[in-house]
Amino acid sequence: MRTSQATGTTHRLVSTRICIIGLGLMGGSLAMALRGKCSALVGIDTDPQACEFALQHAIVDETADMDAAIDCDLLVLAAPVRAILSNLEKLTKMTAGSRSPVAVIDLGSTKTEIVGAMQGLPEYFDPIGGHPMCGKEASGITKAEADLYRGKIFILSPLERTSPSALALAQELVAAVGAKPLLLAAEKQDVLVALVSHLPYVMACALMSTALCQEDPQVWRLAASGFRDTSRLAASDLTMMLDILLTNREAILNALQDYRNELDGLTTLIETGDEQGLRKVLSPVVKQRAEMYR
Repeated sequence: MRTSQATGTTHRLVSTRICIIGLGLMGGSLAMALRGKCSALVGIDTDPQACEFALQHAIVDETADMDAAIDCDLLVLAAPVRAILSNLEKLTKMTAGSRSPVAVIDLGSTKTEIVGAMQGLPEYFDPIGGHPMCGKEASGITKAEADLYRGKIFILSPLERTSPSALALAQELVAAVGAKPLLLAAEKQDVLVALVSHLPYVMACALMSTALCQEDPQVWRLAASGFRDTSRLAASDLTMMLDILLTNREAILNALQDYRNELDGLTTLIETGDEQGLRKVLSPVVKQRAEMYR
């Protein structure tokens, strides 16, 4: 339940007008998952074809321009990270609407810069950072699916200024799409996600580049499920991933250094033919991997 500081009225998700900026994979999937669970869904996107597709397939009730961002109860920023930062800058210049205050949540893959920008929003916005741990290599609204968020972790990063009502509304949204909420500070989130999401992308790209450098087309004929699974993330949307790499640089660089250290250790053990050393290092890895995905 969300309480309006201006009117004293309360809002549950079912009576909430939601505006989603960014009708790509994430925004489109969120809208599909929220159908029938809120009072209205408004879509905003710079791509007219995305807006047309969303209307034709009843993914949103209506589409609008940026001005509609102030005329809602909950505003979801579902664009790539640097586009989210640009949208937050635009919001700082907008005047309060009739529905003020407006709860604001983002779906960005990095958090520190976004939460920092949210701190500067006018008081009639009630922001909270968000990051669903899901997605696909394919991008665009045509790839959206209603169950994308189901069963996935959805990180929430409240600011000091986030009201209890905005946090409650965000938690209700997470529950409505079938995700699992996890409260985590923005800085901590960037460090951990760099290890389990951003580093794997860089690794997959490096693997693809290594194979490409062989300049032997036969290598692709031999690439089977192991290579496919390990290199899968290299097919991710490039614009989205560049935003991630450039807005979470410190955490990613630290993760890369730790990864280099692990590679150097394995390289030495392989060079020296140290079977016992390899077994000692790899055994806990095998055990942990098996326990995570049984």
